[in-house]
Amino acid sequence: MTVAARHPTLVDRLWPAGTREFARMAMLAVAGSILLWASAKVQVPMWPVPMTMQSGVVLFLGFAYGARLGAATIALYLLEGAFGLPVFAGTPEKGIGLAYMLGTTGGFLAGFLVAATVLGWLAERGWGRTLAGTAAAMAIGSVVLHAPGVAWLATFVGVEKAIALGLTPFIAGAVVKAALATALVAAAQRTRGA
Repeated sequence: MTVAARHPTLVDRLWPAGTREFARMAMLAVAGSILLWASAKVQVPMWPVPMTMQSGVVLFLGFAYGARLGAATIALYLLEGAFGLPVFAGTPEKGIGLAYMLGTTGGFLAGFLVAATVLGWLAERGWGRTLAGTAAAMAIGSVVLHAPGVAWLATFVGVEKAIALGLTPFIAGAVVKAALATALVAAAQRTRGA
């Protein structure tokens, strides 16, 4: 059995690794966590529920950063929230820290980590070589992101209600964010001939 060759990610092409790889990765992880923080606070009016841009940023970061750096960035973001920084949507109004993370949205936060890892793995396997491959990866990432969220929410309210409250109202927004993340990756690749 052969191991598939690792394709360079978008970040690898735009900012190639050098002698200070740890510093590069640390700066990218911090920048990504700040972008996630900001995206959690942006409310976009949409029917039937307003949306934040947070899951779109998760999709983009996972795909652009690759599995390891994408996962590390999301883990840093989750750690910031666990220590009580108001980085999540609805914080500090709806609580902070571990209490917030173990509430009804905790599964979606876990889904961020899984989705970024899966998307990074797909990017490293060359799914970003075509627009169709990138779009398919974003669709997979969106499903992977939402699955733990709905499953966790079901432990609080039951399966039917979890689907009605935690999935159905967010489908249109998920499609829009996956499309935006796809377009952003495609635009970034064109800027450097990636």
